[in-house]
Amino acid sequence: MTIKNKKTIKEAIIVEGRDDTAAINRAVEAMTIETHGFGMPDSIWPLIDKAYQEQGIIIFTDPDYAGEKIRRKIAQKYPDCKQAFLPKGKALKKGNVGVENARPEDIIEALENAHCTTGDGGGTFTEEDLFAWDLAGGPQARARREALGNALSIGYGNTKSFLRKLNQFQISREEFLRKVKEL
Repeated sequence: MTIKNKKTIKEAIIVEGRDDTAAINRAVEAMTIETHGFGMPDSIWPLIDKAYQEQGIIIFTDPDYAGEKIRRKIAQKYPDCKQAFLPKGKALKKGNVGVENARPEDIIEALENAHCTTGDGGGTFTEEDLFAWDLAGGPQARARREALGNALSIGYGNTKSFLRKLNQFQISREEFLRKVKEL
């Protein structure tokens, strides 16, 4: 299914491959830059540099280990980028996890909820917040972080990376409390 009267995204969307580009194009009008997976060729960096400086970028990689590793590598070099996330459940088809499996509506929602990073990771939240809300140290902590990451559109992370995401993506304490209470 392709969306009629598609929204145009001004930023370049960084994806892993051509199937991701096809899925993005079914949902929105946008320029994509393909990393070609984990082994990004050196020729990709100048393209990302140009897009970052001229129009901004949104990192939109698969919700799996390789996708997160690619995301971290790009976000480290471009600290003021936006990042869009899909929960695994919305990117899953026949055991395969990837942006290419998402419905156009889910892609649009992820892009609309893309967060800008601050680059420094310093912020409001501490490990004590995670422990206080059963997001660290307990038997349900992993599942609760995953659910909250999906609700906040920041993706999953272990305790340390989840804390960094809360701060980097400038999640307000009010939004955090509202979403964590809904779990």
